[in-house]
Amino acid sequence: MATNVKVISTDLRQATIKANPGTYLTEILEQACTKFHLSADKYLLKHKQKQLDLSNTFRSAGLSPGAKLELVARSKTPSAIKIALDLPQREAQLAGERRLTENLSSDTTIWKALRHFESQKLKGKGVNITGRGEPQISNGGTQGGGQLYYETPVLQIEQRSLSTFADFQKTMAQLGYNSGNVLIRLSFQKTDKTFADAMADISQYFQEEEQATKEEATEEPVKKEPAEASSSAADTPAAEPSRDDEPSSAAEAQGDSISATQDGPDTMYVDSTPADPLQPVSIFAAPSSSTPHAAHTKEPDEIYEPGIMHAQLIQQRLKTAGQNKRLLSDQELAEEDAEKQAKLAAVKEVKVRVRFPDNTQATWVIHPDHTGGFLYNAVRTVMAAQGAKFKLIPAGAKVPIRDDSTKLIAGYSLTGSTLVNLLWDDSVPTETRKQAFLNADVSRRAREVEIPEPPQAEEEASPAPGPSKAGSGEKPKGEGGLKKGGVPKWLKLPGKK
Repeated sequence: MATNVKVISTDLRQATIKANPGTYLTEILEQACTKFHLSADKYLLKHKQKQLDLSNTFRSAGLSPGAKLELVARSKTPSAIKIALDLPQREAQLAGERRLTENLSSDTTIWKALRHFESQKLKGKGVNITGRGEPQISNGGTQGGGQLYYETPVLQIEQRSLSTFADFQKTMAQLGYNSGNVLIRLSFQKTDKTFADAMADISQYFQEEEQATKEEATEEPVKKEPAEASSSAADTPAAEPSRDDEPSSAAEAQGDSISATQDGPDTMYVDSTPADPLQPVSIFAAPSSSTPHAAHTKEPDEIYEPGIMHAQLIQQRLKTAGQNKRLLSDQELAEEDAEKQAKLAAVKEVKVRVRFPDNTQATWVIHPDHTGGFLYNAVRTVMAAQGAKFKLIPAGAKVPIRDDSTKLIAGYSLTGSTLVNLLWDDSVPTETRKQAFLNADVSRRAREVEIPEPPQAEEEASPAPGPSKAGSGEKPKGEGGLKKGGVPKWLKLPGKK
């Protein structure tokens, strides 16, 4: 029987989610985060101050109809889980054991976990999990061309069945497994997709995982050619176990189209890095509309009305702020400073986007050796009035970046993507301010900023509960409460009855 549950976000917004007894809590979390325009990978669910196991269904979690669930932030540090892989009978005979176990982090994808078992636990045992091919034989299996078709792994995790590349991209945490033990039952299913097409899809979906596995495969000896392996598999049943090695060798013989997508790590970047570091990696034109894009987003006014929960949250914050706190010692301050410096030293590059007065923007890649003078020179290379004076101020900061030899990352603590605003100096004339900021060559390379449309929720988020209306209930008793006579008890004078 279907029911509704309410999910309350960290900013006290509410969303109503429809749930069945067999609905997984991960599905409820994803639907709620979609309505709140949040990423489901960064949040968990709590019920009555107790964290819920997202791998359970609504029935097994013991939730009542109309339950109120709280959305809480997930820890940034992934936890370790123990994964047990249950092999089919034939693969278990080759591996010498039926069940393989390994401790992996909760942010490991399903595909990466399979590749880990394949390259670490099953290395050299003739068991192939992610790259299996089955020859297509006609006339009852006696003759034919032997075209290879892909055999996809099918994973059974409790009541879930995962068999598509989209499913294999999910992490264990996305399936609700953040700690404890997980049992995965493995089987294989023949598909109607040729082995070559499947390898092309794998290189597209799992480029990073395939690159890591390819480096491990270079240490293994060269296997048989796919044609020989497929013919031997079609001729005799005794050679059937060697068929598991066909996809790995066939993947190496698919041609330059697959290997070329795995050779370079730079294929994941959208913006190409120019040869001249002073040139921006991306340039964006000014918005065509004068109305800000945020003004087009429509939210119901009810979600901004304060309620009892808002008042309770403010009271809790005031209580916490009024508590005495011990000041840090000199040693603790030195440790914090050393930790901050270590984080800055670990930063290899930072993307800095500079927003110009006419709302055009340009992005540069900053490395640890780049200084404030480098950023000023980079901006002068794209501006039309190169002799005009200006200053660069990071968003949210009051101190501008100086045009000197101060390092940008170490001196201004830039650890992530940073937005910097360009402001004209007071000496710049009005005529220069009204002109286009970018020169003609750079303006031709500018492109529009693509802003993704937020997903539209099926139901409007319900507002937070507000204060009860006057006169809707009984009058409060206790302090300040009026009795039937009209005079409160605390107001009576001594001795008067």
